[in-house]
Amino acid sequence: MARLTVLEPEAMYPDTRLEQEVLGPDVEIIHGGAPHTESLDMLPDAVCARVDGLLIFRHWLKPHHIARFPRLKVVVRMGVGYDRLDRAACAARGITVCNVPDYGTMEVADHAIALTLALRRGLLLHHDLQRAEPPAAWRYLDSPLIRRLGAQVFGVVGLGRIGTAAALRAKALGFQVRFFDPFLPNGVDRALGIERARTLDDLLRGADVLSIHVPDTPTTRGMIGAAQLALLPKDAVVVNTARGTSLDIDALEAALKSGHLAGAGLDVIPVEPPVEPVPSLLAAYRRREPWLQGRLIVTPHSAFHTPEAWADIRRKSAETMRDNLVLGIPSNVIAPESY
Repeated sequence: MARLTVLEPEAMYPDTRLEQEVLGPDVEIIHGGAPHTESLDMLPDAVCARVDGLLIFRHWLKPHHIARFPRLKVVVRMGVGYDRLDRAACAARGITVCNVPDYGTMEVADHAIALTLALRRGLLLHHDLQRAEPPAAWRYLDSPLIRRLGAQVFGVVGLGRIGTAAALRAKALGFQVRFFDPFLPNGVDRALGIERARTLDDLLRGADVLSIHVPDTPTTRGMIGAAQLALLPKDAVVVNTARGTSLDIDALEAALKSGHLAGAGLDVIPVEPPVEPVPSLLAAYRRREPWLQGRLIVTPHSAFHTPEAWADIRRKSAETMRDNLVLGIPSNVIAPESY
């Protein structure tokens, strides 16, 4: 049997010792070859011809890329989301597509709660005012952002691993927690001690905080637009740590500007990294326009980031590749019906 070869094209780590330990001595690992800011088009044909397994982090994998790998059998997306991979093209070639669904769960859930607390306790608002020139008076500011946690409903859209972790954290803080996820069986709400909304509209009508935890799919793209934001209670807060495509950022800007929403926390935006012209809301945020003071927090898709999470993604990606490519054991395989 020919020796198997796995390619990690982005050279994300200084060596492949951990991957070699997991995959074993009979698997050759090719490290680097295309800077992470470039694409798979930069790889030499001779390298592509040898590859059986592909580890992907930032790169897009499109049909013309797939055609460059005649031996490719398994693709592992080194992360939760897999919207950068053309799964249909992989399926047509019989290529197994996997992700790593259990990395960064705690970090992203923590980040969603951190954004919520920073907004709902007025941390950024008072921070900005106290460092202004001249600083504001040494006193609290009445603001629609600031409310007791236990008086609010924390609404979760998408109760997967991260959504569940966020819901449990919100529950521990005293929020009343509700969720909407049509793909989960009955009884999940009872097991977690939270309330289930039967429709998205039902969830939105009562959510003082809306926390979005859905993947990028044809169904979720644009699922929270102007009509949905209008259903939220006056002075609600929206937090998105999932995918920027699920939330209409222009509708969010309009809802903030009108005063219907009190604030928003975004770790993701529709196009990343942002390109000119950037969304109007992001432009206003960068200009520090007064109407957004303390009301909008933007982080650069960094919710997952900790040294521990990076170690997890590296090991778990290699384990997923080993199971599928070397051992022939299905692990973290993305079901064809999700294509």
